[in-house]
Amino acid sequence: MDTTQILGYIGALIVGLVLGLIGGGGSILTVPLLVYLLGYNPVVATAYSLFVVGTSSMVGTYQKHKKGLVDFKTGLAFSFPSFVAVYLSRRYLVPGIPETIFSIGDYEISKGMGIMIFFAIIMLLASISMIRKGKDEEVVSKNQPYYKTFVQGLIIGTITGIIGAGGGFLYVPALVLWANIPMKKAVGTSLIIVTINSLIGFMGDVQTLDIEWGFLLIFTLVSILGIILGVFLSKFVSGPKLKKSFGLFVLIMAIYIIFKELK
Repeated sequence: MDTTQILGYIGALIVGLVLGLIGGGGSILTVPLLVYLLGYNPVVATAYSLFVVGTSSMVGTYQKHKKGLVDFKTGLAFSFPSFVAVYLSRRYLVPGIPETIFSIGDYEISKGMGIMIFFAIIMLLASISMIRKGKDEEVVSKNQPYYKTFVQGLIIGTITGIIGAGGGFLYVPALVLWANIPMKKAVGTSLIIVTINSLIGFMGDVQTLDIEWGFLLIFTLVSILGIILGVFLSKFVSGPKLKKSFGLFVLIMAIYIIFKELK
């Protein structure tokens, strides 16, 4: 095992820690880790990210459920439109993106570059949301009609399908502000949505990609160890402070990805 692989597995542990602590953000780390450190193609990396984040989140859901921090009814309400959109995105939309999206003279935007830039833009928006939250997380709002939840689930599901994310970093604020769920329960509830979205989305990839199962299963196992540790440590860490710090990190990563892809 070389240094790059060791660093990759350390990254997998951190992915799990982040998921256990804040209920999202695992894919924000997983995709750049697989692309820039381990050298995977962005399409493959987003597929692997779905499996890693989905499997780790399933373990995290069980851990949070034991603490009474999962609202299954609300989670499933968000999950249905989301997983439909994620599956269709991974099965048909992503494979249908042309290898060269467009070109200007000698400069071209490839499929991989386009996915990474779109991923970075979503990261920018998510980072601003995480940095700005804090007091807003305690806002109490009325439960919205299900048709709005359905539409929101479709939109978030399509976005997460394209970028290979579970969507936890989008669902946590949605659950707090739209579904009137307390922050800690929103974190746990987001994990069940992430689990369903990610694993069903990955099923779309299995039909179109050759999966390197040996590496993927080891990477996922390490991430699972991380999420178990993260759920344990969440009792001792301030959620708002952690989200703000992680938001700043995501902001830096997004800027780095855009710079690296466009240079």
